[in-house]
Amino acid sequence: MAFVKIMVLKVWCTRNREPLLTYLNLNLSPILKNTVSHLSFFALLLISIGYAQGSKTILRKDFTKHFSDYGVQGCFVLYDQKADTLYLSDLQEYELRHTPASSFKIFNSLVGLETGVIADEHVVFPWDSVVRQNASWNADQDLETAFKNSTVWYYQEMARRIGAQKMKDFLVKTGYGNTSIDGGIDKFWLTGGLQISPKEQMVFLIKLHKNDLPFSKRTINIVKHIMIAQDTLGYVLRAKTGWGYQDNTDIGWYVGYVEKGKKTYFFVNCIQSKQKNIPDFGPARKEIALRILKEMEILP
Repeated sequence: MAFVKIMVLKVWCTRNREPLLTYLNLNLSPILKNTVSHLSFFALLLISIGYAQGSKTILRKDFTKHFSDYGVQGCFVLYDQKADTLYLSDLQEYELRHTPASSFKIFNSLVGLETGVIADEHVVFPWDSVVRQNASWNADQDLETAFKNSTVWYYQEMARRIGAQKMKDFLVKTGYGNTSIDGGIDKFWLTGGLQISPKEQMVFLIKLHKNDLPFSKRTINIVKHIMIAQDTLGYVLRAKTGWGYQDNTDIGWYVGYVEKGKKTYFFVNCIQSKQKNIPDFGPARKEIALRILKEMEILP
C-alpha cells in the first residue's frame, strides 16, 4: 500500500516539478509518514533517486578531509534545491541526534516573536550585570544583537517568558527534533533533553525558506533578516552557529542557506569531538562549512 502511495506521489511531484526528497520530508500525511518512517533512510534515498525526475543523492566521503584537518568528526550536508541534489559526507551521521545548542536560537526567535513576548527584532532586554566570559554578552541586547552575538542569557530570558507549554506546543507543531523540553525551560536546548539530527535541521531550514512553518510570514521574515551573516551583490548567506556538550562530547553546528541568484543551497555542518580543549573547535564549525561551500563553487 505504501508503495502505491509513493508511486502516486511520484506522478504528482513530476508534474508539479516538486523535488521528491523534499516532498517526502515535508508534505506526507501523518499516516504515510508513520509508514515511511519504518523504511530505512537508504531505502528513502533509493525511492527519491528512482521515482523523481532529476533527483539525486551523492555520498561525498571526500568532504571528511576537512573534518580531519581540524581533528574532529561529523557530517556535512548540502541540498541544491534547483538541481534537487543532496550531497552528504556520512549516511549514518545524517540521522544521529545531538543537542542543538545555539542553533536553536533560530527556532527560539520564531516562538518569541509569534507569541508576542518580543514585538520585533529591536526589543531590548537589559543586562543583568552578571559578568560573563563572552564580553559581547555584558551589555543590553536586542534580538538582532543577541542572535549575532549568540547571547545565551537573552534567549534564556525569552524562553522563560514564553513558558513551557507554549514552547512545547510549537516544538510539536513544527516537528523540531525530538521536541523534548526536559531539563528546564531555560536549559532544555543547552544541557537538557532536546536533540535534533542533521537531517531534521535540513528539513527545518527548507521549511523556513518556503514559509512552511506554523508561524506568520512577518515572524519568519524577521528571523530571516536577523539570520543574515553575509549580504553581497552575488549572494546572501543566512546561518547560525551552535556549540554544546553531550555525553562527554563537544557538539558544534553551523546551519543555514545561501541564496545566489535564483538558486538556493541549504547546508548543515555538525562536528563532534571527545578530545577536550581542541583550540580550533569553535572556528571549525564555520570554516569546514565555508571551505566546502567554496569547493562546490557556491561561495567565492
